[in-house]
Order: sequence, then structure tokens, then C-alpha cells
Amino acid sequence: MRKTPYYSVRTGRRSARLDLNEVKGLFIAAFEDLEKAGYFQQVLGTHCVDGDLPGSAGDDVEVFFFRKLKKRSLWPFRESSGNWEEEDLFDVIELLHDCASKGVEGRYHSYLQCGRHFETFDQEAGRNYFRVTVNEILRDYDKGYVLTARGEIVTIGPKGLRDLESAPRPPGDPTSVQQRVDAAIDKFRRRGSTSSDRKDAIRDLADILEFLRPQAKAVLTRQDESDLFNIANNFGVRHHNQRQRIQYDERIWHSWMFYFFLATIHATTRLIERSNTEPSVKRRAVSSRR
Repeated sequence: MRKTPYYSVRTGRRSARLDLNEVKGLFIAAFEDLEKAGYFQQVLGTHCVDGDLPGSAGDDVEVFFFRKLKKRSLWPFRESSGNWEEEDLFDVIELLHDCASKGVEGRYHSYLQCGRHFETFDQEAGRNYFRVTVNEILRDYDKGYVLTARGEIVTIGPKGLRDLESAPRPPGDPTSVQQRVDAAIDKFRRRGSTSSDRKDAIRDLADILEFLRPQAKAVLTRQDESDLFNIANNFGVRHHNQRQRIQYDERIWHSWMFYFFLATIHATTRLIERSNTEPSVKRRAVSSRR
């Protein structure tokens, strides 16, 4: 399916924003479709005309949801969702992400067309499809949200910068760097994140650049390298001192610094990767430092 909006939304004649009740209705319908397809049999169990078969959640699914979320009256969803607040919906979605798994092998119970009873499951495939399904709904709610691969709902980044967050790092990028970048993105965008959380995320990205600095020296000019780290140091993100600027609009500058560092990490890792295969890239940077 296409990723761009359809005509009326694309041309600005209609808003694509959904309110909470609309999102809840779409989510319940999506959940019921996935449940019928067997995506929750492993955990929530299987409906059968001969008697329901419990999953790993046990016989009482309502108690399972209470045990995990410490909230009562969440199950069954269709009967209880009318009273849900936003946080209830998001809690349920995150828990269901943990529960999702695609049925792989099983048997078809033909009596009264009962359906497929799966015995083996693919958790990764189930969670991936659950995210795709739910994110089609969440992206149009309020300011826009997304369920990440870590199973956490976070706000969508600014338009035009969203691809930057999901852009793959180059093949030579150390796994530790990619994991630290992903963790910083989640921390910055996490629902309910504070100014302190966002500053921590910026500091994490600055620390990643510091980690890459020895390799970056070979592909960046001396002035470029100096400018990069002056931003972090002069805005009170790292290494506190009296000369730092601490009086600035955090809502604006934190967002700018975060995406600046994120873009710089992407560019730096790609330059490092190129320098390993194209020696001329390294020679140009070394020459400019003289």
C-alpha cells in the first residue's frame, strides 16, 4: 500500500487527524482481525467450539491484563474501551506487542468451521506485522505516534526528519553505536519525556560522536571537528563550566541539537565507511588539516 496520503488529505481539503474515540474504534477493529488470524493464540489462547484453549496468559485473560498493567476492567476490549483514556490505550497496545506472534503450524478444526489452532509461532514476524498494523492508526492520532521495534509508543519526529531516525547505518557501523543511537532516539521521543530526558538523549548522541572522534579526525577538517564539539560543550549539554550558554529556549534548541547530532552521526559513519574503501576521502581530510 502507498505511504502518501490520498487526494483530499494530500491537497489539504481534509485533516487526517483522528480523535481518541476514533483511534480506539480503529484499534479494536484491527485487534479483532489479528485475533481471528491467530496472532494472539500463543499468549491469549484460542477460541474453540469445543471449549476455549488457554495460552500462556492462563485461563483468566482479564487477570493477566491486571497483573501486567495494574489496571482493572481492560478486558474484553470492545466492552471496556469506551472508558479508556489515552494512557490505557497505549498501555494495552504496548502489552499486545509483547503478546503478538504469527501462527506457523497447526491444525484446522473443521467442526462448525472453528478455524486454525496453531501449535508453533513466529514471534518476530507477529510483532512486526502488529507494528505495521497499529502504526497506520497511531500516526494520524493527535501529534502523531509510532510503536517502535522496542515495543514503546513514542511521538513521531518532525516532518522531513522522520526518515533520518529510521535510516540504516552503514554496514561497517559498530553494533554498539547503532544500539546507542536507537536508545537515544527512543529516550528523546518517548511519551511523557521531560526536558531532562531530552537533554540526556542529546548528551548520549554527543558521547557517540566523542567515541567516533578518533576515526572522524581522518575524514573531517580540523574546523568541522571543532565546530561539532563546540555545539555540545557551549550549550551546557556536556562538561559544565561558567562560559556555557544555559539561558536558551530548550523546546527549540534541544530539538535542533538532537537532529543536528543525529544527522552528523549518520554523515560521519558514512564518511568513515567510505574512507575504508576510498583512500582519497581520507587524504583530502588530512590535507585540509595542514
